[in-house]
Amino acid sequence: MVTPTQEGQGPEGPARKPGRRRKDRIDALAASTAAPDAGVSLAASAWRTLRRSPVFLTGAVIIGLFVLVSLLAPWLAPQDPSEPMLIDQVVKARNEIPPAQPGHPLGGDLQGRDFFSRLLVGSQQTLVVGVLATLIGLTGGLTLGTLAGALGGWVDSLVMRLVDVMLSLPSLLLAFSISAMFARPNQFTVIVAVAVVQIPVFARLLRGSMLAQRHSDHVLAATALGVKPGAIVFRHMLPNSLGPVIVQSTLVLATAIIDAAALSFLGLGNPDDRIPEWGQMLGDVQNVFDTHPHLAFWPAGCIILVALGFTLMGETLREALDPKSRR
Repeated sequence: MVTPTQEGQGPEGPARKPGRRRKDRIDALAASTAAPDAGVSLAASAWRTLRRSPVFLTGAVIIGLFVLVSLLAPWLAPQDPSEPMLIDQVVKARNEIPPAQPGHPLGGDLQGRDFFSRLLVGSQQTLVVGVLATLIGLTGGLTLGTLAGALGGWVDSLVMRLVDVMLSLPSLLLAFSISAMFARPNQFTVIVAVAVVQIPVFARLLRGSMLAQRHSDHVLAATALGVKPGAIVFRHMLPNSLGPVIVQSTLVLATAIIDAAALSFLGLGNPDDRIPEWGQMLGDVQNVFDTHPHLAFWPAGCIILVALGFTLMGETLREALDPKSRR
């Protein structure tokens, strides 16, 4: 015969059932909360955040359209951008240019060339200059940053003093000075000038990331195991320091496009106006801006829109990859 006390003390007794049910509910809630994030990498977590960000999606759409138009510009352009087919409608004495008409949705420029076709083809030149300048600047910055962060000592001091001197000058002034050193300015000189300006930005950022990696646990463990210094730098420190640099490159692309357009506007770009470029198109119409503002509005608007797209993408990407700013 089981007494009431014995019945309440049993393993399945009513005294323990409420506590067990409560524990089961807590375990189920914890499992359902932890399951979605279990085993998720930083990249997967960042992508999950980015694909729900309207700011990132807006920037991605702008950049996607820009790249697509740039690649397809020779086929999308309805007319030859270097052919003055509307020259008979240009009356310089009365400051008249061809207006919008069938086959020429934006009319013509001061030389009677189709303005819409020049705008499309100019996107290709802008993309080439921005991407090549960023890649060259990234390569130079990675070289200097790796030397400073890995070797330290007098090498670090020498590299950082050189970087400090370059950063002390305004970027556009430095680019202008470098471009003016060439006897004949062209597209290549613009790329070199803009790339040199970007080198100290990447070098300082990579050097700081590598210094933070130097005292990390995995680097100390590799050092204790007798791994060679070169292997530690290129297998452990450098790969784990590239994240902020890659994110910064998207922001630098916007700056590179603006600087390249500014140099072309000042006459330090490609002197052959048969090959259109947005900054060059702005420089060509600066004397008639008061009478034909639309000739400056379209290339300036394209430069601003593309720079905005890269900036939106870069900022949201940096926030998504930064554990301190992710929510």
